[in-house]
Amino acid sequence: MAYKKKITVLLTIIAALVLVYALTVVFEPERAGARSAAFTWLDPKKSGQIEKISVSGAGNTTELVRKNNRWFVSYNGREYPARQFRVDDFIGAFTKRAAYPVRSSSASSHQRLGLTEDAASRVTMTASGAAVLLDLLVGQGDATGQNIYLRKQGQNETRSGEDIFTAYISSPRTAWYNLRLFPETEDGGIDAAGVQRLTVYAEGSTEPQVFTRNDGEWTFSGISVANPDMAAVDAYIRDLLNTEGDNFDDTVSASDALFEANRIVLELGDGSIKTVRLGPPDESKRRFAAVSGSEHVYSLPSWSAQRLFKTAGDFEKQQ
Repeated sequence: MAYKKKITVLLTIIAALVLVYALTVVFEPERAGARSAAFTWLDPKKSGQIEKISVSGAGNTTELVRKNNRWFVSYNGREYPARQFRVDDFIGAFTKRAAYPVRSSSASSHQRLGLTEDAASRVTMTASGAAVLLDLLVGQGDATGQNIYLRKQGQNETRSGEDIFTAYISSPRTAWYNLRLFPETEDGGIDAAGVQRLTVYAEGSTEPQVFTRNDGEWTFSGISVANPDMAAVDAYIRDLLNTEGDNFDDTVSASDALFEANRIVLELGDGSIKTVRLGPPDESKRRFAAVSGSEHVYSLPSWSAQRLFKTAGDFEKQQ
């Protein structure tokens, strides 16, 4: 009996020690901080379900829609290509696990923290059927200027965290546009190595400039280059593929006759052909551009438009 009593006492002591250890783990400040850092506004598993994002702030509202796994900016009844990486990074800011400690659970704090519906910025993410995945109000920054206050719509609980949101929310609509003449270049859909022939119909020229890839080198037609620099042709093609406008323009149609002034034709290794048609320069040397396969018209600033056309001297190898 004495032996059994000792066993019982030892088991009781062990159970008590286990309980103390468990409580220590649960309430240890460092571990509590780790749990706080585990907060996320949107379950990462739901990011693939998002089909529409509304971003409202600083007097701007931007509507983003996903179609065929590509993002577009919806504006004035039209859909313009969006910067895919920017949208992905924006979503990632909400799925990222980080420290968002609770600052208040009272509705009385909302006005002081800029979290009333009429004062706060707002981000709404919805799935198919308008199912709301996230409806978040973004308030003002704290005294340090590094953190910002946030709360979910319909909830009183307020949290704060690193301000990785304002730069997106306060940006103009144009910051969301993919304004590359060839949007596919953003994620490697087209690259310079895939261009086999380039034909440039420049204003005032009697014949087009033709650059043809031949065994890793370029041959020239319609342009006289005594000592050709092959790297300069490659750089020119990269510049063409990466050319961006500064906005879309809906005052003219891509089928307008003004786009017959000049054109640039790129023939790709897969047999496809891309044609950029350009309108005449205005007083500030700005041009409109239309690209085959797209209904959009791009507005090109003068410095960007002027890079599209080169002279023979631009391809001469420097001694």
